[in-house]
Amino acid sequence: MKKILLTLVAAATLHTASAQNSAVTNAILFQRQGTLDKARTEIDKAVQNPKTSTKAKTWYTRGEIYDGMAASPIYGKALGAGEGAKTAFESYQKAIELDGKDGEFGKQAVAKMDNLYGLALNAGVESYNGKNFDEAIKSYQMAQQIRPQDTTAYLYAAYAAEAKQDFASAKATYSKLQAMNYKSPQMYGRLLQIAREEKNDAEAMKVVQQALQAYPTNKAFMLEELNMYLAAGRGKEALDKIDRAIAADPTNSNLYAVKGSILDSNKQPEQALAAYRKAVEVNPDNFDAQFNMGVYNYNKAAENYTKASKMDMASYQKSGKKLEAEGKKYFEQALPHFEKALQLQPDDRATISSLQKVYVRLGRNADAEKMNAKLETLKK
Repeated sequence: MKKILLTLVAAATLHTASAQNSAVTNAILFQRQGTLDKARTEIDKAVQNPKTSTKAKTWYTRGEIYDGMAASPIYGKALGAGEGAKTAFESYQKAIELDGKDGEFGKQAVAKMDNLYGLALNAGVESYNGKNFDEAIKSYQMAQQIRPQDTTAYLYAAYAAEAKQDFASAKATYSKLQAMNYKSPQMYGRLLQIAREEKNDAEAMKVVQQALQAYPTNKAFMLEELNMYLAAGRGKEALDKIDRAIAADPTNSNLYAVKGSILDSNKQPEQALAAYRKAVEVNPDNFDAQFNMGVYNYNKAAENYTKASKMDMASYQKSGKKLEAEGKKYFEQALPHFEKALQLQPDDRATISSLQKVYVRLGRNADAEKMNAKLETLKK
């Protein structure tokens, strides 16, 4: 009698355990049949059941089902953006937690997690394209957890943070990338843009210097640094920077023109003229260089005429005419540069005014009147 009772108790225990595991079993059967919606219903019951929720098999199975749904063009529609990847990831994590990385289901979950990386990344891209930047960041962070050394998910997370104007988070993510020894011109360009958005000139300079340390011959970063020096009124220091930029990009006419302007401001007119000449040699359509060459010759002419006007009669009779003749030559040399500048920028007032004065000095009164009329028209 006792033996029969024990047998009946064992049977009851077996029946109870079977009932407890039936949801997992049903989920696996539905999964194998390809009816993932029914598999989902069953496995969601199982993770709520205190008996089956502590089993690595339950969580591993749940991960597989949600993984499959996310990859399915049919069943994926029943999930929210990123829900499949997120739930699968959490489920595999739970399976590893319960079973360890070397357990039967833990080991399989580790392998599945690696395959889940692309799913998480794609979910992030989908959310990003839908302008759901918070969800995109969550998906990218999940991808980071799956492959901590892969930089793509970090980059995308930084882009999403930028898109929602969360510059602090974007910078923090870029810092993580730098700590991973990641470098790219695009990353430094993004950091520079953030510094500008925040109107932080010191930070912008720091970023450019970091970029140049990583990419010492990058033309864009050289020009950025040069412009910062010029904007800060540090022209003398900028000369060394501009020579480096010219060495890296010798066909950039603007660099020579800027160098000429710096030399002009440093009261080195002859050296400035040489720089302007080089700018025009590289590109005859460089407006600044053409105009400034005109200015150089105009100023030389004006100097001669001023000297002659200040002479007494005896001195003027001796050398005044010669000074004026030399001055006229400088006006003649200024003329083609101003005319070319006007051709390049027909409505530039400074060019029109300068041309008008040169025409007067050269006795071309009709042309001078045309310039006057053009100025009047621009004033209206």
